[in-house]
Amino acid sequence: MMTFDDITGYLTQDSGYILQTFIVIFIALLVDFAQRMVLKRLQVQALKTKNLWDDAILDALRKPVSLIIWAMGVYLATQIIQAATQAVIFNAMGALRDAVIIAALAWFLVQLIGHSERNILEKKEDADKTTVTAIGKLLRLSVVVTAVLVALQTLGFSISGVLAFGGIGGIAIGFAAKDLLANFFGGLMIYLDRPFAVGDWIRSPDRNIEGTVEKIGWRLTLIRTFDKRPLYVPNSIFTQIAVENPQRMLNRRIYETIGLRYDDASKVREIVRLVKDMLTHHPEIDTSQTMIVNFNKFASSSMDFFIYTFTKTTNWIYYHEVKQDILLKIVDIVEQEGAEIAFPTSTIHLADKEILKNFESPT
Repeated sequence: MMTFDDITGYLTQDSGYILQTFIVIFIALLVDFAQRMVLKRLQVQALKTKNLWDDAILDALRKPVSLIIWAMGVYLATQIIQAATQAVIFNAMGALRDAVIIAALAWFLVQLIGHSERNILEKKEDADKTTVTAIGKLLRLSVVVTAVLVALQTLGFSISGVLAFGGIGGIAIGFAAKDLLANFFGGLMIYLDRPFAVGDWIRSPDRNIEGTVEKIGWRLTLIRTFDKRPLYVPNSIFTQIAVENPQRMLNRRIYETIGLRYDDASKVREIVRLVKDMLTHHPEIDTSQTMIVNFNKFASSSMDFFIYTFTKTTNWIYYHEVKQDILLKIVDIVEQEGAEIAFPTSTIHLADKEILKNFESPT
């Protein structure tokens, strides 16, 4: 049976570094397994709380922590191998380890931002999806750029030289990719000005653009048209056109003209009064807005009056239900008063029969 001294002696032999390397890797495996079990139990407890941040932190920690553990384990293993073999290739493992740890921290922050973004959108009903998404994208971009610069510095690259090259190359890239940059800044203006958000119905009187916004990216905005076709619009377009956002209207307007027969001229005044009274007491009409019901025109075949009013709802489907109800009630009022709605007619007046006989008799 091997004693402790025998094991120590074997580990210090020339070939003992293999066993030492195995032990280090095995310990890294145990530590990784332990941290996974601990984080899993903490996640179960975190789900019972209303705090959004503990869920996001624990979800984001698991894989980056594993990466750091394995980076340290592999680094220690390579140090053991280097001490035994004097291999020059392992001299770079220190800087590589630091770069991997920086990448793991950046990975953790990117995942934390992503999980926090999803939690806010899912659990806070009043959260503005467009704003939350924009802030999340900017934070992730900042983390990635910072991590890349720090990693390059760790690996021995001069950051000042990289930035100087970026300044010179940025001019050339700017000319070559001006459309791409225009779309990027167009997307940034959409996020800052917020003329529309995801889920809004928008349209442009300048271009054939109308539909529901499904996604706002840094280069393109995806709009789903009413015939369900996807429409991809470069963001730079929105800096050059006028955009209507019917989704944000306060009311919807009803503006209709109704014509009555000239035979019902004596009943026009009463019909107009009854229609206005009906609109005033209609539960879906916003009486705080402009309401006009007036006779306003002697048309060729009718005496016209118009209604101009606003509904409380802005929902497109329900608005048409309300409009239908109002128009049918106007028809009921006209019929109750013994009048009729006019339609285009022509009246032919025949000349006197005696005059016609004179035209027909020979001269």
